[in-house]
Amino acid sequence: MNNQWSNPSLELRSPWMNAAGSLGFAPDPRGPVSLEGFAAFVTNPISLRPRKAASPPRMLSFPGGVLLHTGHPNPGLRAAIKQYASSWARATLPVILHLLSDDAKSLRQAMPRLEELENVLAIELGLENEIRAAEAADLVRAASGELPIIVQVPLHSPLEFSEQLIEAGAAAISLAPPRGALRGQNGKAVNGRLYGPAVFPQALAAVSRLIAGGFQIIAAGGVDTKAQGEAMLAAGAMAVQIDVALWKGNWQTGA
Repeated sequence: MNNQWSNPSLELRSPWMNAAGSLGFAPDPRGPVSLEGFAAFVTNPISLRPRKAASPPRMLSFPGGVLLHTGHPNPGLRAAIKQYASSWARATLPVILHLLSDDAKSLRQAMPRLEELENVLAIELGLENEIRAAEAADLVRAASGELPIIVQVPLHSPLEFSEQLIEAGAAAISLAPPRGALRGQNGKAVNGRLYGPAVFPQALAAVSRLIAGGFQIIAAGGVDTKAQGEAMLAAGAMAVQIDVALWKGNWQTGA
């Protein structure tokens, strides 16, 4: 299938970037990994209104990765702009704001302020867990304007979402971490997002299906080594987002 990509298009200077939630709200040159060679810095998820951390936040290990249950804590969009806009403007690489929203009207109202920010390359929309594809398409239409829109689609059903989102005006598709559950210390199940090498085979299969469908993809999911990232690029992805490998502090784009 040949898609007509909406303007503005997304242009990247390299195929590497961090995934949302991996390196904070703004680039830090003193951080655990060098950002040299990255196409952009992706912020932690930012919602239109403030969010508190899950009570309690959880990080549970399993063979091949970790499960995170955090609640996406953040100060809300207005406070984030006030706190981080100057850092975004001074950054040595472009910034992609990762926004969480399920309210098309509020998102539409917020976009003119985002389009005024210096050094912001694009918006990546994070979707709520139970959202339907038609509702996600409404969010894309609400966000469409001067900035390219990337939409982070569920790994379990990427094709179902992607066609409607591209038709609504998305410039590219990225992949959300899959969800799962592990038993916590109290014996109860903890639900959360899954990260780590165990996710990679599922993510590569999703990328391959999307590429076969003609979609423009920013790959993500379990990329722990440069070789795995290159496998995503060889499958046809335009770029690759790194998560757990950055937390370890040992990712090198030039390695």
